[in-house]
Amino acid sequence: MKKIRLSIIGFGVIGSGVAKVISKKRDYIKHRHGIDLELVGIGERNGGIACEEGVDPTEAYNLAKTKEMEKHPCWKEGMIGINVIKEVNADIVIETTPTNIDSGEPGLSHMMTAFKNKRHVVTSNKGPLAVAYKELIKAAEENDVQFRFEASVGGAMPVFNLVRECLQANKVLSIKGILNGTCNYILTRMSTEGMSYEHALSEAQELGIAETNPSYDVEGMDTACKLVILANEILGMDSTYKDVEIEGITGITIESLKLASDKGYTIKLIGEVEAEKLRVAPRLVPKDHPLAVRGTLNVMSLNTDLAGEITITGKGAGAIETSSSILSDVINIAKR
Repeated sequence: MKKIRLSIIGFGVIGSGVAKVISKKRDYIKHRHGIDLELVGIGERNGGIACEEGVDPTEAYNLAKTKEMEKHPCWKEGMIGINVIKEVNADIVIETTPTNIDSGEPGLSHMMTAFKNKRHVVTSNKGPLAVAYKELIKAAEENDVQFRFEASVGGAMPVFNLVRECLQANKVLSIKGILNGTCNYILTRMSTEGMSYEHALSEAQELGIAETNPSYDVEGMDTACKLVILANEILGMDSTYKDVEIEGITGITIESLKLASDKGYTIKLIGEVEAEKLRVAPRLVPKDHPLAVRGTLNVMSLNTDLAGEITITGKGAGAIETSSSILSDVINIAKR
């Protein structure tokens, strides 16, 4: 049995969700893969947990839910994420702090510090990848550690592992898809129920699908970040968020959706990269096209030189779904 020691930096919805899934799947992963995942560190904004003999992930998850992390017997006030990365002897750092598309911080510093301390990194954090992809890849290589980020694009959709493991002989020529569940939910409700943009957004916020400040999603910034990561990792580009032409969905009206519908189309927020051009914009999509998925679903089509068009779809958000991709990366690193 191979033991892998984990630290989680950022113990919000995603980070605590990973702990919950580790608790649920630990025995399965032991028997299926011969890998024992042990949580030994947790880093938060105001303090952290360092426990060499292991942290009970269920106890940590429950304390996070009630916002009582400081009640954990190993809690150390002021031991923030970067201290946990340096001081806790973990094999893999799971970085799940919130996305910052301006500077990538604090996730960028967390990842760089982990590399320097010879720790592998798995992340769902788009910000550092959108502003400093090349620097992160170089730092990981120079320190001979692995860097995985399947959860940063498409939640549970395994796009990077698909390309890495199953399409090795293919050159990916272009990528397009729906990469934001909030926008897709709003547009779906507007087109199927005749709701106004404001009404559909309000409903999405009531259901927890949209943030109180939805601009990051509805203005296309979230999709743009994901597009940059896809372009750099799969198409070998060296792009940043500033290279993306962006138009969100705030200008779409019920009338434009009805006009599209009368002609057999629907309107979707599509992110696409082709010939080194990155663009996020509302596009007409035939109603029977594979990209015409509804609700909060994400979908992505890869145009390849050998296999042709490969389309995958799945849930693009949610703590459990995102944890699926994070643990896939953890297991892949542990097996090497």
